[in-house]
Amino acid sequence: MNDYSALLLGIAFAGIGGELFVRGAVGLASWARVSPGIIGVTIAAFATSSPELSVAINAALAGKPQITLGDALGSNVVNIALILAMALVISRIQSPRDSIKRDFPVAFLIPIITGVLCLDGKLSRFDGVLMLGMFFAWLTAVIIEARSQRSAAAKVLGAQRGWLAVLSCAAGLASLAAAGNLIVAGARGIAISFGIDEFVIGATVVAVGTSMPELATTLIAKFRGHDDIGLGTILGSNIYNGIFIVAIAAIITPITVVWREVAMTLGFGLAALALAYPAREGGIGCGRGILLLALYAVYLAFIFKHQAA
Repeated sequence: MNDYSALLLGIAFAGIGGELFVRGAVGLASWARVSPGIIGVTIAAFATSSPELSVAINAALAGKPQITLGDALGSNVVNIALILAMALVISRIQSPRDSIKRDFPVAFLIPIITGVLCLDGKLSRFDGVLMLGMFFAWLTAVIIEARSQRSAAAKVLGAQRGWLAVLSCAAGLASLAAAGNLIVAGARGIAISFGIDEFVIGATVVAVGTSMPELATTLIAKFRGHDDIGLGTILGSNIYNGIFIVAIAAIITPITVVWREVAMTLGFGLAALALAYPAREGGIGCGRGILLLALYAVYLAFIFKHQAA
C-alpha cells in the first residue's frame, strides 16, 4: 500500500470509528451512570491518542524521540487550534466553566511544566517519571469524580445499554486506532519524501495525522449534540499527549531538546488554550473558532519559516 492510499483509507476509518465510538460512549456513560464528559476525557481521549503513543514508542526505540516530542506538542496545538476550531465554526459549544474546572487548568499547566523541564536542553528519564507521576495523579482525580457521579448521573436520550454500548465503543476504538496509524504512516512517508526536518514532521504532518481520530470524534459528537464528549476528548487528549506520551518516550530514550523549536510550539499551545476558555455564560462562540484557525495558520507559517531557515 502506498502512502497516499494509506492516508485515504485512514481518513475513512476515522469517520467510521468516530461514529461508532460516539454512539457507544453515550450508551456506556448512561450504563455506567457517569457523565459522557468523563467517558470523553478518559476512554475517548486515550483511544484517540493511541496513534501518538504508537509513534512515541516506535520513534523512541528507533533513537528518534524528537519526532515524538514534535508530534505530542504539535498534536496539542492541532487539537485546539484546528479541531476544536472547526467544531466551533459549525456552531458554538456550550461548556459551563464548572464542567472543565479539573481538566482545563491541568491542560494549561502542562506546557509550562514541559517548558521548565526542557530548559536544560534535555528531557531525562527522571523528567519522564515525574511527568508520569503527574499523569496518574490527574487520572486518580478523574476516577474519584466518576465514582461520585455514579449515583447521580442522568440518563441520556437514545443511549444504548450494556453489551451493545461496549461493543460499539470497542469497534469504534479499534477503527480510530487503525485510522491514526494508517494516516501517520502515509503522512510521514509523504513528508519525508519532501525532505522535511524530523521535529517539523512531528509537529505538523504527523501531528495532524495522529489527531484525525480526535477530529472524527469531536465533529460527530458536535453533530449529535454531545459537546461534552467532544470537548472532553480534546482536553483529555492534550493531557495524555503532554504528560503520558512524552513521559513514555523520555523514559525509553532521553530526548535532546532544541529550545527554540519547543518554546515556539509550547507558546502556540498555550495561546490556543487561552482562546478556548469558555466565557462566563458557559459557552465558546463561533468567533473563537475563527480566531483559533487564524492562530493555527500563523503557527504553520512560523514553523515552516524555521524549517526554511
